[in-house]
Amino acid sequence: MDTNKIKADALVVGGGIAGMQSALDLADQGYQVVLVEKNPSIGGKMIQLSKVFPTLDCCSCITTPKMSAVANHANIQTLTYCEVQSIDDADGHFVAQVLKKPRYVNEDDCTGCRQCEYVCPIDVQSAFDLNMVARRAIRVPFSTAVPQLAVLDMDNCILCGKCAKACPADAIDYTQTAQEIELKIDTVILATGFETTPINAKKEYGAGELHNVIDGLMMERLLAPTGPYARVLRPGDGKEPESIAYIQCAGSRDETLGVPYCSRVCCMYAIKQAMLIAGALPMADITIYYMDIRAFGKGYDQFYQNAQAMGIEFVKGKVAKITEDENQNPVVRVELIDEGSQVVERTHDMIVLSVGMVPHYNPEPVYEVEVGKYGFVKSPFPNISSTETIRSGIFATGAATAPMDIVDSITSASAAASGAAAHLESVQARNQGANL
Repeated sequence: MDTNKIKADALVVGGGIAGMQSALDLADQGYQVVLVEKNPSIGGKMIQLSKVFPTLDCCSCITTPKMSAVANHANIQTLTYCEVQSIDDADGHFVAQVLKKPRYVNEDDCTGCRQCEYVCPIDVQSAFDLNMVARRAIRVPFSTAVPQLAVLDMDNCILCGKCAKACPADAIDYTQTAQEIELKIDTVILATGFETTPINAKKEYGAGELHNVIDGLMMERLLAPTGPYARVLRPGDGKEPESIAYIQCAGSRDETLGVPYCSRVCCMYAIKQAMLIAGALPMADITIYYMDIRAFGKGYDQFYQNAQAMGIEFVKGKVAKITEDENQNPVVRVELIDEGSQVVERTHDMIVLSVGMVPHYNPEPVYEVEVGKYGFVKSPFPNISSTETIRSGIFATGAATAPMDIVDSITSASAAASGAAAHLESVQARNQGANL
């Protein structure tokens, strides 16, 4: 295993919108930053989304330029397909051990031409499109990936050699092994992001087995310009749905799932998606079953009112169960709160579960920071700074600290960068004083 050594001012862990913003803020101040991302491309969850609320701006149009800015910034070194294994104190600095996983493609030679992808005979499920379509065993992760480099899934490769023969740059290397990189830095920002609560968590909602019940992130991919079908279709049979229902709090505010808190974004992304569906399928009936609507941000309540004006039906009710009929149409059993708690069954063509947010990663063992009851990084000074951790010099930002939307994630990222910059100034002052 090869070992490389890199010296920089700051380490940012996570290449989503929060991590990229923190890295850019620090780099723009002249600090040398290393950004580590465990996936083959930066971009995080945001690059998978369709549009942002409440402005309905294109997510890709916002994220892709930021990805490019990170990749081309003179003060940022991006390490993709890498994971931090440990971080230790050493003479007032941090020393991080990073594992660089093998792509089985030489990064210096690959041009991202995709010739290897075109000739690969093996199809596997695409994680980027949430397993709704297939991808090749060797591929560039997605059309706007940064870096534009292929990665080979050796677990599914049959070593037929077709990709190596097709590669004009002779970049395929089946013998590539993992590398160990040692980083010496003075501050760390954790931007490890979130995951959605599992679609199969509630057996009452079909436990992920009903054909035309999907989650909110899957609908984002269906609505996105780069989506798997280029339009909204039922995954069960490919039909265009005429009746779509959203079920709110399908992964939040539920003690049985261990997620009793509100995930903050579910109401707004459901409303946003409903409005986009209304534009894409103007004849479709769209219903949102909710217990409470949380429209807390600037312009959010007006956004909610606009959705009502568009004819989207909001039904205050508690959904007890989802089944399906002989035509794979989901059937909702719901208690209608505003109609005397009447219990009815309604049939729809497609249902979207508004799943919640949970931490993507537990940083406590590696970074020795404190996490709260629900796994989010905890600050010892929540009323002063939500980005500081109990370990001096290590900061946390974005959805690693709490459920939050894109706007709040960017604000939190800049706050973490500000705290990290202040820490770097103190380190530099200390070093200067030691040299006097």
